[in-house]
Parts: sequence; structure tokens; C-alpha cells
Amino acid sequence: MPENGTVGRVTATRAARRAIAALCASRGGPVMFVQSGGCCDGSDPMCFPGGELALGDGDMLVGVVEGCTFHTDAAQYEALGRPFYVLDVEEGAPGGFSLAAGDGLHFVTRVKAPRKQTS
Repeated sequence: MPENGTVGRVTATRAARRAIAALCASRGGPVMFVQSGGCCDGSDPMCFPGGELALGDGDMLVGVVEGCTFHTDAAQYEALGRPFYVLDVEEGAPGGFSLAAGDGLHFVTRVKAPRKQTS
């Protein structure tokens, strides 16, 4: 299992980067993303003001996008084959307690399977 540190396996679309920048500017500071494990609102990432959500021992930092951290459960990350996450936005309201990505928008993640290594 990977250590609970940065692995640099998250990126964001241009639309998501714009949404993150606007959200950080309006809130006066960074936000944090926590990839849902499928409960509550499916598999959408939850977005919170930076540091607002207490992370557990099983959570790991996947990477940083636009100065904002992106976390997931380490066991889930391993079970998914150490994927690459692509943060994006879609129309619709965010679920649960997540911050919106803008007026009528919410954050989503797309999971890209890691490339198989060849010998």
C-alpha cells in the first residue's frame, strides 16, 4: 500500500482549473478535494474549504491542483490500481456538503487507468 503522501497522480481540465481559481478567490483561500468512495453522492469528489474536513489515517494525498489538495482513501486507491484522477466540472448542483464549482456546476473526477508497464 502506498504511503500517505503525494504521488502526483491528479490533474485538472482547463474548466476545472478556472472553477478552482474562482472558488479560491471568492473564498479567500485554497479548497481541498476528497474523492468519495461511492457512498452519499456516488463517486463525485467533495470540495471543502481548505482544512475543513478532518482526514483519517487511511486517507492519502494524491496531489495538488492550483494550490489545492486532492485526497482519497489509500486502500481504495490501491484497489483501483493506482489510477490517475482528472478533475473536471459538469452542470448540476453538487451533492452533500460539497462546495459548488460555480453557478450550476459541480466537480467530477474521471479515473484514468494507469498504463501497463512493458518489459
